[in-house]
Amino acid sequence: MMSALPARSATSLFMSKNDVKHQVAEAIHACQDKKAEEITILELEQGSGAFTDYFVVCSGTNPRQVQAIADEVETRLEKKNGMRVNHMEGYKQAEWVLLDYVAFVVHVFSEKARKFYDLEWLWKSAKRMEAGDWKAGKAAAPRARKKKLA
Repeated sequence: MMSALPARSATSLFMSKNDVKHQVAEAIHACQDKKAEEITILELEQGSGAFTDYFVVCSGTNPRQVQAIADEVETRLEKKNGMRVNHMEGYKQAEWVLLDYVAFVVHVFSEKARKFYDLEWLWKSAKRMEAGDWKAGKAAAPRARKKKLA
């Protein structure tokens, strides 16, 4: 009898880490194209109990923009990568739209919902990156701080 693999392990059987990072980069670009605010990427740790590798978190200023961001992410990933969203929630309400791609999840919030749910705080053990730090195929290394001269 074959045992079921956790979602993260099953995902890695089908996609390389670089493929996933490239797809996350496409999702980020889609968010940027629709003027999403405060785009943050959370890289979730293996031992954290997370069901995915990355969260892309962003905000829209009104319900139409929240939906437009979600639409652009879905369209871009399907056209460029042939990826269909595995599961979507919250689109009609447009307060918190969740797009689940198994290896990563895109969260598009209204400003109010983002402050209320505060995913960045809930997943504070995750490595946090801004959209400008992300490179297709790899995350940019953190910049070293310069020492102040006395």
